[in-house]
Amino acid sequence: VREKTGNGDKKFEAKLAKRVPAQAGLGGGSGNAAAAMHGANELLGRPATQEQLVEWSGDLGSDITFFLSHGTAYCTGRGEIMTPVKAPFDFSEGGTKLTIVKPDVGLSTPAVFGALDYDELSDADPEELLSAFLQGGVDGCGDDAYVNDLEPPAFKCLPELKALKDELVKVKGFTNVMMSGSGTSIFCIGEPADGEKFEEEFGKREGISVFHTCFVTR
Repeated sequence: VREKTGNGDKKFEAKLAKRVPAQAGLGGGSGNAAAAMHGANELLGRPATQEQLVEWSGDLGSDITFFLSHGTAYCTGRGEIMTPVKAPFDFSEGGTKLTIVKPDVGLSTPAVFGALDYDELSDADPEELLSAFLQGGVDGCGDDAYVNDLEPPAFKCLPELKALKDELVKVKGFTNVMMSGSGTSIFCIGEPADGEKFEEEFGKREGISVFHTCFVTR
């Protein structure tokens, strides 16, 4: 940001507090990079526009661009080509909930891509999947709309991750369950019908962390 805006001579010190788990498939590193870009621009007096930050972010990483969006976007290319879309979920109080289950063990993105079999990639049309989400919402579009080509290679690298997903699929109250990104987090749309039982089975289990959360925007 300093170089692009002609402020290479200006310096500042910043502390970045990481809150998103590493090797989780949740975009923690990319989100941190986007936060750093935004913060640097603010500290420099906003010499760059939001559009410029979005344009420059693609040079730093594939997923950073999304984290400069307003929260919901359709990304193509390496992830750097972003089209804002209407959020397919309810932001109001008591709206769409989700639970994230993160095993302590992580997976490196290169390892997952290294195990990817390109002959097994989904042939679903991404724009048709997008349309399904926009029309039915994240909790009403059906399982067929949830596609993650990185699940099979991740499960090949870490078979116990598939076992965990199979357990979560059986939990009443979750409409859809899928691994996030390249793993190892698994997100579950909805909330457990029996919260106490869920905490006993998963919340207190050694080796995994459970986060009950909801969708937000900015």
